[in-house]
Amino acid sequence: MKRIRISAVVALMLGVGVEIAKADFVFGTPTNLGPTINSPALDSQPSMSADGLSLFFYSERPGGYGDRDVWVAGRATTNEGWTTVENVGPPVNTSHRDSGPAISADGLTLFFDSDRPGGSGESDIWVTTRTTKSDPWATPVNLGPTVNASSYDAYPSVSADGLTLFMQSNRPGGYGRYDIWMTTRQATGDPWTTPVNLGSTVNSSAIEGDPSISPDGLVLLFTSLRSGGYGISDMYLVRRATIQDSWGSPTNLGPVVNSPSIEAGPSISADGLTFYFESERPGGEGSGDLWEVAVEPVVDLNGDETVDAADMCIMVDHWDTDGPLCDIAPMPWGDGVVDVQDLVVLAEHLFEEVLPPELAAYWKLDETEGNVARESVSGSDDVIMGSPLWQPTGGKVDGALELDGVGCYVTSGSGLNPEDGPFSIFAWVKGGAAGQAIISQVTGANWLMADAQGKLMTQIRNLSRYSGPLLSQTIITDGQWHHIGLVWDGSYRSLYVDGIEVAKDTVECRLESSDGGLHIGAGKTLEPSSFFSGLIDDVRIYSVALSAQRIEALAH
Repeated sequence: MKRIRISAVVALMLGVGVEIAKADFVFGTPTNLGPTINSPALDSQPSMSADGLSLFFYSERPGGYGDRDVWVAGRATTNEGWTTVENVGPPVNTSHRDSGPAISADGLTLFFDSDRPGGSGESDIWVTTRTTKSDPWATPVNLGPTVNASSYDAYPSVSADGLTLFMQSNRPGGYGRYDIWMTTRQATGDPWTTPVNLGSTVNSSAIEGDPSISPDGLVLLFTSLRSGGYGISDMYLVRRATIQDSWGSPTNLGPVVNSPSIEAGPSISADGLTFYFESERPGGEGSGDLWEVAVEPVVDLNGDETVDAADMCIMVDHWDTDGPLCDIAPMPWGDGVVDVQDLVVLAEHLFEEVLPPELAAYWKLDETEGNVARESVSGSDDVIMGSPLWQPTGGKVDGALELDGVGCYVTSGSGLNPEDGPFSIFAWVKGGAAGQAIISQVTGANWLMADAQGKLMTQIRNLSRYSGPLLSQTIITDGQWHHIGLVWDGSYRSLYVDGIEVAKDTVECRLESSDGGLHIGAGKTLEPSSFFSGLIDDVRIYSVALSAQRIEALAH
C-alpha cells in the first residue's frame, strides 16, 4: 500500500520536500465505504463504536423520520465488511433534524444534536442512553441551558472517560463564525460545566467545527474553512502532551485525506489505526460519502526504507525520552515517552520494506529470469532488450541485473521532467567502463554515466550561461560496488558516490525540459559505446531532493 508521511514538522503536508523520517504516522489510500453505507444523499459525521462493530452517522437519505436522521451500520467482526445499515429510529430521530452522533466508549450513551422542540437554541446537544447494547435507546434528554446556548450547538464528541464534551457553536465569545467549545464534568453522573472556548490557537476567524477527540484524549481532530488548505474545507488536528496540557498549533492533515473538495466529520477508531471522514471528492455514491483510511506509525526511523537493527538502535538511543520520532505507541502518535510499547510496535514491522511517497520509480532488479524488470511504484513491467543475465544472489541488495555491454538494457516509460522541480536518482553499480551510461533519458540526457576516465558524471543540461556537464573526480568503474546518484534541489546539481557528495554546481542553474522515457544500462541514443557492462541494482528515482542524511542511510 502506498503511504503518505504526516510530518511532525508539517513540511511535507505543505508541499515541501521533506525526506528523512520525522513523522508520527502515515496514511494509506482512502477508500469509500461503498453503497452498503453510502447513499445518493449526504452521509456524514461518522462515529465508530469502541469494538469497531457499529458505525453511527447521519444521513439525508429517504426512509427516515425527518430530513436528517441518525443511522447505524453493523458488521459481525472488524475483519468483515459492513452488512447492515439501519435507521436508529425514534425516540432518537424525529420529524426534525437529528444529526452529529457521538457514541460513548462503552456503547451505552449516544450524544447528538437536534433542532427538535424543547431546546435552548437553533440546535442543541442531546443525549440518550441504553442499559445494554441490545436494548432500545431511551428518550433523549437535552443537556440543558448550561451547555446549550440560544444559538447553534452541534456535532458533539465525548472523551473515552465520558468527562469532557467538545462541540461546535456559534455562540457569542468566539473567534469566528463557528468555534470549537468544551464542557467538562467531575463524574459521569455530575452536571456539565459552562462550555469554554478552546481559544485562538485552535479557533480562527473562519469556521471551525466537527470536533472529534481521540481515544487517548491527546489528539483533537476538527474541520476548518481557514485559508491555506487544500479544498473548500479541510481536516486538521491539534495535540497535547497530557490531558492537562494546552493544545498545540493546528496541523493540516494533508492532501491524501484533504482534497480540493469538501472534507468534514473526522473521527478515529478506538485503536487509532483507522481514520473515518466524510468527503465530496469524486468516486463516491452521493453528495457526500463516508470514507476510511488506514493509520500506521512511522517505523522506518532512519529513512533508509527498511525496518531493521539500525531503527532498533535509534529507538534505544531515545529510550525514556519524549522524542516524537520514536514515540509510536500505543496510538500511532505516541504517548509522550519512548518505552517498551514503542519497541513492541517497531518489532512487529521488523525487516519490512517501506516505500516512501516521494519515490517516483523503483526497479529492485531482483528477477531471476526473463526479459522483464518490474517497476515497483507503478507496477509496470519494463522490457529488457538483449540477453540479460540475472544474478539472484549477486546483488548489493538481494539480486541484480548483469548487462553485457553489447546491446542489453532496460527501456521504461517511467521517468520525470527535470524542469519540473527537485528530484534524486540513485543506483548501485559494479563494473562498467569509461563512457558507459547507467541511466539516461530518451530525448534528454545521460543522467548518470562514467566519463572517459571512469569517473561519475551527469550530462543533464544546465541552461545557464555556465552550461555543461557536472564532473566528479571519483572513479566508479573499479569493479567494486558503488552507490551513485544525482540530486537536483531546484538550484544546484550534486553527484554522490557511496553516500558522499563528490561534485556540485558552483552557481545556480536551471535544467532543460525533457519528458522522455528512460534507459537503464544504455545512453540516450543507444550509442554502442554507451551500453553498460556490469551489475546494476536497486535503481530509485525520487520526486524530491534527498538530504545528505537520507543519502548516507541509503548507501549503507
